[in-house]
Amino acid sequence: MTQPPDQPPQGGFGAPQDPPPGGGFGAPQTPPPPQGRPQPGYGHQQQPGPYNPGPYHPGPYASGPYGRPQQPGPYGQPGYPPQPQFPGAPGTPPPGGPGSRSPFKGKPVMVIGAAVAALLVIGGTVWAVSGDDGTKDRKPVARQTGDPEPDDSSGAPVNPGDGSGDGGEAPENLNEGRRAGESRVLWYKEAPDAPASGADAPGMWVTDRTVVKAAYKELFAYDAGDGKPAWDALAFPQRICAVTRNATSDNKVVIAYMSGSSDRAECNQLRLVDLDTGEKGWKQEVADGTLFDSALSIEMSLTGDTLMVGRSQSGTAYDVTSGKKLFDAKKYGDAPCFPTAFAGGERLLQVASCGTGGADEHDELRELDPRTGKVKWTRKFDKGWRIERAYSVDPVVVYSTNEDKKAWNISALTGSGKFRSQVTVDEDFAPGCGWAVLARDLQGCEGVVVDGNTLYLPTRATTGANEIVAVGLDDGKERWRVESPAEEFMRPMKVEGGKLIAYVDPSYDAGGRIVAIPVGGGDHEPTELMRNPQGVASIENSFFNKSVDWVDGRFYLSTTRLTGNDDAKEKLMLAYGK
Repeated sequence: MTQPPDQPPQGGFGAPQDPPPGGGFGAPQTPPPPQGRPQPGYGHQQQPGPYNPGPYHPGPYASGPYGRPQQPGPYGQPGYPPQPQFPGAPGTPPPGGPGSRSPFKGKPVMVIGAAVAALLVIGGTVWAVSGDDGTKDRKPVARQTGDPEPDDSSGAPVNPGDGSGDGGEAPENLNEGRRAGESRVLWYKEAPDAPASGADAPGMWVTDRTVVKAAYKELFAYDAGDGKPAWDALAFPQRICAVTRNATSDNKVVIAYMSGSSDRAECNQLRLVDLDTGEKGWKQEVADGTLFDSALSIEMSLTGDTLMVGRSQSGTAYDVTSGKKLFDAKKYGDAPCFPTAFAGGERLLQVASCGTGGADEHDELRELDPRTGKVKWTRKFDKGWRIERAYSVDPVVVYSTNEDKKAWNISALTGSGKFRSQVTVDEDFAPGCGWAVLARDLQGCEGVVVDGNTLYLPTRATTGANEIVAVGLDDGKERWRVESPAEEFMRPMKVEGGKLIAYVDPSYDAGGRIVAIPVGGGDHEPTELMRNPQGVASIENSFFNKSVDWVDGRFYLSTTRLTGNDDAKEKLMLAYGK
């Protein structure tokens, strides 16, 4: 599955251009009452109202009454209206836990036609909004702003867990008082110094040897089992602004960092890094496109040996093994259409924003050949629908929103781009999705899993435990659902060995849990794989913006945002095992 931390719900995926036989696609005869915790910034109406003229909305395919009154978008993070900010970040906390009541709610609408033309500049990762990097009168991190790039330089490792390094003295024994049956803290890492305005800590890559984490201007690597430094930390001359979420088959990633520290600096410096050795490979600079097409913010994805870099209105593909340019994804059509976002993995998908205002505004989804850029198929969305997320690229599952309708939609497409199904479950979903200022960040969701013909989404509960809902991609209908075994939020992580692996958040008096949920048969009760120590629950709970992974019986938890608060020792990572 493509990992999808959310964009403001704006366009909903709706009625297909190729409507299924029998009309009203997959919608229940009587829509169930809304339930679940509303998403921040938008949602569904409890009663029919101006945003819920139902029972059905025309979908984005302009082909009839497909869809239903909308529900709050699956994430509703960055949204309309602006969301509350989390410490040190220019946006909102990723969804996945308790949320505020939204001013309006809606139910899922089916859409896949032409979509909203107006586009928020493209890009990829979260963009820091402050021009001041906050380093005045502060201890410099890695190296001074004006220093030349150190090809082979390295910074001091973050606290390796033995009290050395620049993370300060080791805290109390985190395993002291561990109860029977609880996991052990294998190792912890404190975060490096960051500007007062905060800094990004994107990416977390787990190989069979190392766990690698980016933070501000550095890349840190630890032995997966004991947390000892695997190689000296790599220091970059400016802050890291984008990363490839996945690694190549030989464990390499691409790191992007800023060209400088001024307000005019761009996220255009690329570097290949070997996760196993820390060796740096080729270096590239992303060129600007035409007027208004800049690299202030970019997004990056890998499809086989192709690295795709998205700018605000175009993209460039590189051979990831050599760094050589393969092709450009440029403006096309009479509307015209500007490529604004990309998603990679088993397929390379492109989202384009078309039209300059008026009736021709819409979004288009395309599959590109990753080596040549040749278009394999194009799917047009109706005006008003904006493609926000790609939950998966194979099978293709996309989330879209419609700002005017206050509606969202999740649709599945076939391998040739034809409409397959859309989610008809009346529910408040809450996948954990990242927040981007200048970019759509198509693959920025971690709390959603697609495996085979099934989509797994967590609900947002207003009270008590939330649930994970399994949705069939052939018909968009609910297959089954299971409740969290605790009164805390449960999010899916991956499917492994015929079971859905999920993480249950810690509470004030209990550590988090890793559970396994059988995906086949009739019994879907969670089985506990690991329970984290109660004595560390407060630390585990302090990761407000987090990335999680379960690999080889170990659970890894890292932050994706540093607050820059000098009064507190920020945690970078925690690793648990038996």
